[in-house]
Amino acid sequence: MPVSDLDLLREAALEAGRIAMKHFGQKPHTWEKDDDQGPVTEADLEIDRMLHARLLGAHPDAGWLSEETEDDADRLTRDRVFVVDPIDGTKSFINGNQNFSHSLAISEGGAITAGVVHLPARGLTYEAALGKGAFLNGEPISASDADAFEGARVLASESQFRSGLWSGPPPPVERHFRSSLAYRMCLVAQGRFDGMVTLRHTWEWDVAAGVLICEEAGAVATTRTGARPVFNQDVPRMDGMLAAAPRLHQRLMAHL
Repeated sequence: MPVSDLDLLREAALEAGRIAMKHFGQKPHTWEKDDDQGPVTEADLEIDRMLHARLLGAHPDAGWLSEETEDDADRLTRDRVFVVDPIDGTKSFINGNQNFSHSLAISEGGAITAGVVHLPARGLTYEAALGKGAFLNGEPISASDADAFEGARVLASESQFRSGLWSGPPPPVERHFRSSLAYRMCLVAQGRFDGMVTLRHTWEWDVAAGVLICEEAGAVATTRTGARPVFNQDVPRMDGMLAAAPRLHQRLMAHL
């Protein structure tokens, strides 16, 4: 029986977790990428190689976009593209924090059709397939129904709530933070938080799986301009990302 896209991504994400946990807390070899792109570890690259072999082995005609693989313009000629981040939250991983994740998605015609975010140190696996709902460890999840700033719990770094980024004072929400963008989006999908905001440029691999998981859970996910995310772009980068309960999303957008 053919393996579904979601099953393929899930099994690959679980294997990525097994590799990561071999290195977690063991002081893996680490170095800085060029152009101030942050740290990378031997675990990132080992996972990237495994994902490349496993996912493209199943679908050799698909394109490939990964944070840890040199970009190849050939992906722009492919309708189906794997969009992956071997470890999202590498700094957390290095520091022994459990909030790192593996983010795996499939883009078709610029839209995400299947996505998995796995946090092996926390035993959490979020997933969604287009039109099938969103799930955490096999149980359905849904976004909150928050519709006001007061009492809303929003994930964002402190820098995203500077006054100059908003029309007037920053929204009076309760701000929290998690290092992995993919995890932040999943926490919104789960309803544990009401929204997440990042107004800086955001790489596709950080949010690909999270966008679908949010949408399938009933949240709204857009760029900072309100545009629906389009994937497998020439420059694989989004103009920020806001994901939130629908009415809270409207309020956040209006306040920018």
